[in-house]
Amino acid sequence: MQNKKIDHGAAFDWGCASEDYAKYRDIYPEEFYRRILELGLCLPGQKVLDLGTGTGVLPRNLYRHGARFIGADISENQIEQARRLSAQAGMEIEYIVAAAEELKLPEKSFDAITACQCFMYFDKSVVLPKIHAMLKDGGHFCILFMAWLPGESDIARHSEELVLKYNPAWTGGGMRRYTLGTPGWSKRLFNVANAETFDINVAFTRESWHGRIMACRGVGASSLPREKIRQFEQEHRAYLLSAPERFEIPHYATILNLKKKQA
Repeated sequence: MQNKKIDHGAAFDWGCASEDYAKYRDIYPEEFYRRILELGLCLPGQKVLDLGTGTGVLPRNLYRHGARFIGADISENQIEQARRLSAQAGMEIEYIVAAAEELKLPEKSFDAITACQCFMYFDKSVVLPKIHAMLKDGGHFCILFMAWLPGESDIARHSEELVLKYNPAWTGGGMRRYTLGTPGWSKRLFNVANAETFDINVAFTRESWHGRIMACRGVGASSLPREKIRQFEQEHRAYLLSAPERFEIPHYATILNLKKKQA
């Protein structure tokens, strides 16, 4: 995958990080899911499509609340992990290997469509009309995002510095809080039903934080040579020996809940 606005156009492939992604990126705290449910989304009787589902993190964690999920992702490796993890947990979740822009699903078939940690990768001019068409009347499109705050954590800041040392093209660092507004691209097809930004702390061990960084776009999913990734891994593990065995990393999260406009 390549996008001129991401990593200065350098190629990346989440499928290359699927094993680490499956093991280390199921990290959203319970509060994150609770806020989704409080918006009236992913509840019993609802049919939900999760775009850019990755290893099925969102469907798997919300499955117990009763919605029926379909997860779609461009990466076959990611979907393979999603199917494996869902089967191990006894969950009946359908998964599709497809880019969001290429999905062909019936119109007005979903109560909600979610996109967690992935909307920035989509071609809005193609995806938004598809989402609008696939949603039932009164349906919701929910865009979710969570990122660590390097300005408030020495561990996160140092980890970012090491990623940039080996991959200067990476643009995924330096995140700060921001206030959600009404995006211009939404006005023709959607109304903003809710817009939330909130702080949330995520607990890690040295191993799980290392895995989280290895599974980021700047390392495991990057186009870096294997030797560079190996060197990064060695240096990052050595640095983490100076950190406590357990710690929390401050994050901020955003939820933009859009309601389908009627034609």
